[in-house]
Amino acid sequence: MTAVPTSPRSSVAGLLVFGAAVAAVAVVGAIAAGSAGAQYQQLRLPPWAPPSWLFGPVWTALYVLIAVSGWLVWRRRGLGPAMVLYAAQLLLNAAWTPLFFAAREYGLALVDIVVLLVAVVVLTGWFFRLHRVAGALLVPYALWVGYATALNAAIVVLN
Repeated sequence: MTAVPTSPRSSVAGLLVFGAAVAAVAVVGAIAAGSAGAQYQQLRLPPWAPPSWLFGPVWTALYVLIAVSGWLVWRRRGLGPAMVLYAAQLLLNAAWTPLFFAAREYGLALVDIVVLLVAVVVLTGWFFRLHRVAGALLVPYALWVGYATALNAAIVVLN
């Protein structure tokens, strides 16, 4: 396990690194989304599908929570197996938008998001054991990914 920084400066630097990693995922999604709003409107959607404008604000808030959560666990435990799962879920998250919107591979996107959901649920439980606040910060993310998984599945069925 890597030593956890003790100085306030290292703490801020660490938060910036986690913020940058999560921002990179957001940028990949933004680039891949392109005309996602128009594409989303053209899909046959279930009646409980959210409006397209909601995704940006929700993901912005979730990305902040994800970054802070990872940073809190890193501060307490350093690099270790939990951070490997944290990185893996970020990669799965980054893969979903290109699969769904850029490639229009709704079935492959569904496989990705199911694996992402499992990773996020496991990570949330793990983070709860390592740092209660960090685990709590991931609960909205787990709930949203669960909802997005159901939405992706409905889109596969309807389209």
